[in-house]
Amino acid sequence: MNALDLDFAGERLSARASGALHWRSEGVLVVSDLHLGKSERIARRGGALLPPYETAETLDRLTRDLSDTGARTVICLGDSFDDLAAGASLDDAHRDTIRRLQAGRRWVWIEGNHDPGPLEIGGTHRAELRLGPLTFRHIAARGTEAGEISGHYHPKARLRAARRPCFMVDARRMILPAYGCYTGGLDWTTPVLRGLFEDKAVAYLTGASVLAVPVPRAA
Repeated sequence: MNALDLDFAGERLSARASGALHWRSEGVLVVSDLHLGKSERIARRGGALLPPYETAETLDRLTRDLSDTGARTVICLGDSFDDLAAGASLDDAHRDTIRRLQAGRRWVWIEGNHDPGPLEIGGTHRAELRLGPLTFRHIAARGTEAGEISGHYHPKARLRAARRPCFMVDARRMILPAYGCYTGGLDWTTPVLRGLFEDKAVAYLTGASVLAVPVPRAA
């Protein structure tokens, strides 16, 4: 299936196969770690020359999610650009796509560790955002109240030989997978990530369909 509903902090949310989170009752779509402009940033710093298609592919997927859900508010949970220079280097076609997606919507850029400052692109910029019982920030805070939704870690689940980006969820917090292309990921049992969750955490694996599985203990 393309999405799987779950109850979190008293709200009904939907984990989408794309890696987006849909809060249907509030018309909100949440995505994390788009890392737009990553191929440009790697090339600029003398790294591998990757095909420069990841920004278009990420924005195309976001376009489809917005069309499917009809969301009126978009929350980007930080690291939306691979760095500030990558944001400034977006070509006009990609800027036009972002402006088109923003038209008629509330658009919130949460600050991440890759993009800590405001960009000359539409929307509002926040260190974090609270809506109802949910708090949206880039990096999970230890000891936080229930209802935290964050990104940063790019969690990935390993089932047999396959690794799939995943949402990780327990009664207090949720961490979204990276939405952008060319993003690596942290194994779901890595202590720094697994240690943020209770023993009975659940992962919602993305891909062709969403699959809910228990998260193993830390390695």
